[in-house]
Amino acid sequence: MLTKNIRFRNFIIKSNISTVKKEFEKILFNNNEILNSLRLNYKYSFSKKIIKKYKKFTKLRIIGMGGSIMGTEAIYSFLKHKIKKIFFFVNNIKSGIVNHKEKKTLNLVVSKSGNTLETISNSNILIDKNDKNIFITENRDSYLRNFAHKLKAEIIDHNNFIGGRYSVLSEVGMLPIELAGLDPRKFKQLDLLIKNKNFINALVKNVSNTISLIKKKKYTSVILNYDEKSENLFKWYQQLLAESLGKKAKGILPVISSMPKDNHSLMQLYLDGPKKSFYTFFYVLNKNSIKINNNKILSSHKYLKSKKLEQILYSQKLATEKIFLRKKIPFRSFEVLRRDEKTIGELFCFFILETILLGRILGVNPFDQPSVELIKKETKKILLKS
Repeated sequence: MLTKNIRFRNFIIKSNISTVKKEFEKILFNNNEILNSLRLNYKYSFSKKIIKKYKKFTKLRIIGMGGSIMGTEAIYSFLKHKIKKIFFFVNNIKSGIVNHKEKKTLNLVVSKSGNTLETISNSNILIDKNDKNIFITENRDSYLRNFAHKLKAEIIDHNNFIGGRYSVLSEVGMLPIELAGLDPRKFKQLDLLIKNKNFINALVKNVSNTISLIKKKKYTSVILNYDEKSENLFKWYQQLLAESLGKKAKGILPVISSMPKDNHSLMQLYLDGPKKSFYTFFYVLNKNSIKINNNKILSSHKYLKSKKLEQILYSQKLATEKIFLRKKIPFRSFEVLRRDEKTIGELFCFFILETILLGRILGVNPFDQPSVELIKKETKKILLKS
């Protein structure tokens, strides 16, 4: 068990954990702002007055890009059954963008730099002067901060020490989640996890095994996701891993595969194609699953009688793992037993710690994204000329 809520099966690989363990201890003992945001005592830059002031809104439109929005979207999808309010996520430039004009819609604009081109463009089109708006951005001169002042909007300072993709448990993710009626404290699991020997040992061994796989020239991490509500969680993880580690001709390419649908499209390649990948099985227990209608089952498939769809899904997962073992394809497995705030908080902690550790061992800075800045500058040049 990784925790009481998560069963974890590690890669079956021999690897030396001593280096990873030392790096892990260094990270914990350093005053790291990112790790501080995963703790209960993290000081938010917004007050309870903000929550009370905007709690009446039943619809929230969140405008942002990348880490500014993906963590919140991951939580919303994973815990939608607990959230009564409606969220709209504007996370790309689209020619047919929809402007929801319903009453009681609050705009929440998030950009660390305050100069994100896509967020500026979408805000320009979607926000009217009479709208109620909250902006989360760094306390410095920027387009979006100036725009917020012009609109007389509420402004929340984005912690400048926390990059967007690591910001899910800071103001960026916790303000909208508290407005949705959830308790941010339930997500904050780091202090408990670092006292859990099973968690620490599994994490360290996992990172050590991943490094061994990279040394064997396996650079593609395929996530076999058996839970539709976790797709946005892995889109968040995809950015976290790719943007943090993709430097100096190093890194891991995370690919999300929807299961069991991809059994009928990509699985043949996974099983018999080039051996350049390693895999993550991800499953969430669903206790309220629909049952097969026995009256409609033909005798040839009587083994399906009285089975729940969840049983069929889980059987497919177990069967696939058995074939992977038989073919000696490297994989790890997460089985989530409870869909709640604590569990997704534990997953956030695991993946953030994993990414930082991988960056340290690979010798890259897991907190910057220098080459992406080149595209931003080149785009500006082209727009100035056109």
